[in-house]
Amino acid sequence: MIETREPIIVEFPLRGEWLSPNTPGTKIPSHGTNQLGTRYAYDFIQVDWDRKGWPAYRVSLPHYLLFGLPLNKYYCWGQEVYAPCNGIVIQAKDGYEEQARTNLLSDMSNAYRNAHYFNPEKDDVQSVAGNYIIIEHSDNVYAALVHLQTGSIQVSVGQSVKKGEVIGRVGHSGNSYAPHLHFQLMDSSDIATANGLPCAFEQYEAFQDGEWKIVVNGIPTHKDRIKFQKSDMKME
Repeated sequence: MIETREPIIVEFPLRGEWLSPNTPGTKIPSHGTNQLGTRYAYDFIQVDWDRKGWPAYRVSLPHYLLFGLPLNKYYCWGQEVYAPCNGIVIQAKDGYEEQARTNLLSDMSNAYRNAHYFNPEKDDVQSVAGNYIIIEHSDNVYAALVHLQTGSIQVSVGQSVKKGEVIGRVGHSGNSYAPHLHFQLMDSSDIATANGLPCAFEQYEAFQDGEWKIVVNGIPTHKDRIKFQKSDMKME
């Protein structure tokens, strides 16, 4: 299938260095399904670039596989999430408890089942999305920031937000295999029935050939080491 729609340009919703293990820069649909508006969705995690396999956690691989991990052992858990665009908060759902620990097999199983077999007529969106924020950016363009940390949402329905404003923290709520930020644009405020919209990030840096290079209107792949700090950028 040829993708014909031009990506919508938004600001990167995080700060510091990140990796996107699921991204439309590598495959479409990025999450293996078009359900729940995820066709062009991104997942973002932080990793240790100096360790083999780029682990997202502070312990050994055997420990992770055998025992699971408390959430504070993940580099990205609790990192601030920023509004990727100007807009109005349409939904802000908090209070959905995170699992205290991750467990690889059960978390991956739940993630696959929920992503592929979610029934919008009977299943609760929050069981998949956890704590989430939806921002109306423009007509028929909505930004969703999903799986946020319990109690971290700093905006309310009806509130105007500006691009770059802190709105919550990275968490592990809902259908989450490990702490991460799930980000997507959609054509509706209803995650259960929305279609995903393609988006790119107006500016970030990518580590290439031993140096950081500025990328404009980019879509990172699952191998890209990316970084965004507003103070580092030569903003127009």
